[in-house]
Amino acid sequence: MSRPITEAFVRSIPKTELHIHLDGSLRIPTLIELAKAARVKLPSYSEAGLLDKVFKAKYKDLPDYLRGFAYTCAVMQNAENVERIAYELAQDNLAEGVRYVEVRFAPQLHTHDSFTMEQVVRAAVKGLERAQKEHNRSPAVKAGTDIPFHFGIIVCALRFFNEFMSPYYAAISKVMAYAPRKQIIAAASLELARAAAVMRHDLGMPVVGFDLAGAEAGYPAEDHRAAYQYAHSHFLRKTVHAGEAYGPESIFQAITDCFANRLGHGTWLFADEMIRNPAIEDPKAYVHNLSEYIASQRICIEVCLTSNLQTLPQMKSIAQHPLRKMLDHSLSVSICTDNRLVSNTTVTREIMLAVKHLGMTPRELRNVVVAGFKGSFFPGDYKEKRAYVRQVIDLYDRLEQEFLG
Repeated sequence: MSRPITEAFVRSIPKTELHIHLDGSLRIPTLIELAKAARVKLPSYSEAGLLDKVFKAKYKDLPDYLRGFAYTCAVMQNAENVERIAYELAQDNLAEGVRYVEVRFAPQLHTHDSFTMEQVVRAAVKGLERAQKEHNRSPAVKAGTDIPFHFGIIVCALRFFNEFMSPYYAAISKVMAYAPRKQIIAAASLELARAAAVMRHDLGMPVVGFDLAGAEAGYPAEDHRAAYQYAHSHFLRKTVHAGEAYGPESIFQAITDCFANRLGHGTWLFADEMIRNPAIEDPKAYVHNLSEYIASQRICIEVCLTSNLQTLPQMKSIAQHPLRKMLDHSLSVSICTDNRLVSNTTVTREIMLAVKHLGMTPRELRNVVVAGFKGSFFPGDYKEKRAYVRQVIDLYDRLEQEFLG
């Protein structure tokens, strides 16, 4: 019989981070330093003060959770800062055993007259590449006792924005001033999809995916169908924040209107009581068919335990999280942080929460870890990805034998 899963074991194994927002994952000392340099006013200039006033253990709701992004985005308005933040994020992930990360952010939140979308993304890539080179030149990787670090960039469109959120959003709102709001938002998403395809295919940048983030209720994914069709037609992989603050119908839209290869959160997949469409006569059958489709197509769900607990008032404890049900239904699942700073967490901590509160077994843990690598939007070709997954499995099995017997 194997020994129990320990934090030391979880830290040692190769892991993925498939759902992490760059602007939600700064180091607090870096935020303070950059805010002072840019004259960005913070509620506090001490780590303890920011943890008390902004980046809290528990938030009232999603808007309260999102409040801190106003401060982080304010210091991400030039290439030097974005590069540094991306580099530090890679370092923090590498330190806890993450060997593949997909960093997501909305370039349009950082774009202005002297900082284009391409420059925003290139700055993030530069920071991640610096960390990658440092790790991949390490003696452990060269000796074969560790595996290389890889990364990809996911660009995020927003379900909703207004002219106050960035100069880019102000400009497009002004140009399309007489258009319906949903049309303006759709136009911004389509422009981002086009830019992502150029960066990926013409400029050779590791832009591996397209995402849709923001409040679900009242801002359906179907409004962004043109952007997702463009991404789909240009061989970009797709993920969608869905089922985080709305029910199964949002997840259905992500798959049918946005061709989602993965789902961000998917928290309310099994919540048939949340179905609102009166045309769905049998909600339980609808949920069953939807979950079976997701399982059979191996559409990976990016689960973020702490973030869900912080933003969903009806979820009182990790024990209530549907991850347990997802595992029981053999769904493809990867455990992620969402935001290292805003949720004050790490991949290791998130996995340990699943072990302690949801009874995740060693076999389930292995499946989850491997699913993360298999479900990744790996920037290389398929043969390279398969070889990399093989390296992951071999290293995992060696460490499992060493730690768990």
